[in-house]
Amino acid sequence: MSGGVYGGDEVGALVFDVGSYSVRAGYAGEDSPKAEIPTHVGVIEDLEAAMETEDKEIKQADKKYYIDTTMLKVPRKGMEISSFLKDGMIDNWEIFEKVMDYTYSKNIKSEANMHPVMMSEPAWNSRGKRERLTEIMFETYNVPAFFLCKNAVLSAFANGRSTGLVLDSGSTHTTAVPVYDGYVIGQAIVKSPLAGDFISLECKKLMEELEIDVIPPYMIQSKEAVPQMESPKWKKKDIPEVTKSFENYMVKDVLQDFAASALQVMDTPYEDSTAETMPAALYEFPNGYNQEFGAEKFKLAEGLFDPSVMKDLPSGNTMLSAGHVVTTSVGMCDIDIRPSLYSSVIVVGGNSLIAGFTERLNRDLGTKTPPSMRLKIISATGTAERRFSSWIGGSILASLGSFQQMWISKQEYEEGGRSCVERKCP
Repeated sequence: MSGGVYGGDEVGALVFDVGSYSVRAGYAGEDSPKAEIPTHVGVIEDLEAAMETEDKEIKQADKKYYIDTTMLKVPRKGMEISSFLKDGMIDNWEIFEKVMDYTYSKNIKSEANMHPVMMSEPAWNSRGKRERLTEIMFETYNVPAFFLCKNAVLSAFANGRSTGLVLDSGSTHTTAVPVYDGYVIGQAIVKSPLAGDFISLECKKLMEELEIDVIPPYMIQSKEAVPQMESPKWKKKDIPEVTKSFENYMVKDVLQDFAASALQVMDTPYEDSTAETMPAALYEFPNGYNQEFGAEKFKLAEGLFDPSVMKDLPSGNTMLSAGHVVTTSVGMCDIDIRPSLYSSVIVVGGNSLIAGFTERLNRDLGTKTPPSMRLKIISATGTAERRFSSWIGGSILASLGSFQQMWISKQEYEEGGRSCVERKCP
């Protein structure tokens, strides 16, 4: 197979999409990924496996890894939760390889050397990390062919566009990446930390203000139904002592659920008088406590579009609102291509699923867009299409006949070394 063209249906290429919240994996040509695995992994350092030598005792930590939701959310003594990503790029290669091994054995259930692999990467990925990834895929996993593609380009393809501005609001960042004819315009990428984790943090502050204890499900053995606003009646489970990172991860999980089900973005800039007239949302916490959230549900989400409503902003504030990220990015592009970017603003990412997100973005951009430009916002209605957009784009691209001569083959890698990724994958 090496050096040849991978064509037809028998290719069976695999698509891996590494996002800041989870890794999606599956076969090209399918409409949704086979697996979604959290990028966070539980790690226990087992110090009992210490090796003794004659002159001194060498402590050699033997690490155990707990991967995927079912393993990760079990309380274990001394289990630290850590992610292999930093700033959206792969940082801890050891954990990354463990996640890949797990995916191949449990989800793909096939040998790595049987399938070409297409992988997504952030638009700002560094050259060193791209080369390291290429080397790992060919040397460790022995794949027959490999391709790296920017996730913004794949998201654009998933929405039927080769040119557009991709606004991706995920777990750690909200980014605007201009894509022109299938290529990313690197100097015009704009990032803002106002994203899913930021919303979770704001929810946490609100719970502290309202003195609501957020009890994660792993601590609860049983609970009783209580009337609204009454103190909850629940029994604590007998569990081992867990680390701070595990507790924080599980509390954040509850807050993410709260944000997804209760929060909403207002159509117009936030005003107390308007928010108080809107219907409230009732939310029940895992321990049975339930309360209605009225103005708060709008105020928490407002930070994404108007950072000035937040109380404790860090000094030297570089946080840009979602609308501002888009206009700044388009403003950094060549004047000739701005109309085509404004006419297809593609909204993707799990955080963009907060109710009212696209409507508010449309309004904000409408007031900032020059009158000569035609503004059009493209956003998939289904949650899977929005969350997995770059995986779906990869699935489409890797199964196209015209794409099959683009792969870096095993033979090319052996001849040109790991630097061939810079030449073959723009």
